[in-house]
Amino acid sequence: MTPHTPSRLVRIEAEALVALADRLEGPMAADFERAVECILQCGQSRGRVVVTGMGKSGIIAQKIAATLSSTGSPALFLHPAEAVHGDLGMLARGDVVVALSASGETEEILRLLVNIKRIGDALISFCCNLESTLARSSDVALDVSVPAEACGMGLAPTASTTAMLALGDALAIAVSLRKGFRAEDFADLHPGGKLGKRLARVRQLMHAGDAIPKVRIDTPMTDVIYEMSRKKLGMTTVEDGGKLAGVLSDGDLRRLLEREGPEGLKKTAGEAMNPSPRTISAEELAVRALDTMEERKITSLVVVDGAGAIEGVVHLHDLWGTELI
Repeated sequence: MTPHTPSRLVRIEAEALVALADRLEGPMAADFERAVECILQCGQSRGRVVVTGMGKSGIIAQKIAATLSSTGSPALFLHPAEAVHGDLGMLARGDVVVALSASGETEEILRLLVNIKRIGDALISFCCNLESTLARSSDVALDVSVPAEACGMGLAPTASTTAMLALGDALAIAVSLRKGFRAEDFADLHPGGKLGKRLARVRQLMHAGDAIPKVRIDTPMTDVIYEMSRKKLGMTTVEDGGKLAGVLSDGDLRRLLEREGPEGLKKTAGEAMNPSPRTISAEELAVRALDTMEERKITSLVVVDGAGAIEGVVHLHDLWGTELI
């Protein structure tokens, strides 16, 4: 038997994904949509998605459960062998079970069918054989059959587990899109690591409290300059009655002096300010603050609440540590 080259092994798996994509656009489209609906209905009743599989399929099942959870669909992995020794208690009424088995005859999963059907809300299966016991017992059976496994002997699960993984990702993302899952929601579920930094909210990065450069509209320009220098953000907010009235930046001050000379220093903050500054909500993502700064060619944004009260200032320098720049 001629051994497969590395490139041929990868092409076999790629061909399996192409075949899966063709089925999703054709004969399996309606079944896939039914699976999406099952999970959506499960979420509406506060149920979870319980993903199970044995061996290599179990490893893929764990990843699918993680992807569902991170995209807004609470999910957990149930080991089928451990389930019969007490872990079946993880399964609750209203849960949807997604069972992975290439053959559809995995003994450990078949032993759970009665309990799954009795307790769970619906059973979705990923199988290569739609005539198998698992597929025929499922409310929705999705076909992950492949033209061939990448394993030279055709025995080790390779292309079939790749197809399972891709189908699980497609299911998780389809559900999240139907739910209207947003970047903000994703950020709430990923507070740590590099991803957490990239998804930080403005509230986490802004200068707040005494760190906010702030003057009143009647503040003399000499005091405005002092406040700008003391807070070291190259600008100051101008407030009137507790709300944002405008801003004064280093650039505004320079242009004032170029235009009016020393006479400009006789003005008040209200007379010299920009009365229409760009603002942002504290709950916006930092990346949106950066986009606004780049678009407007400015270095800071005032953070205000719904009533226009000043909550903070976010500066371009504050975004350096987020790896957005």
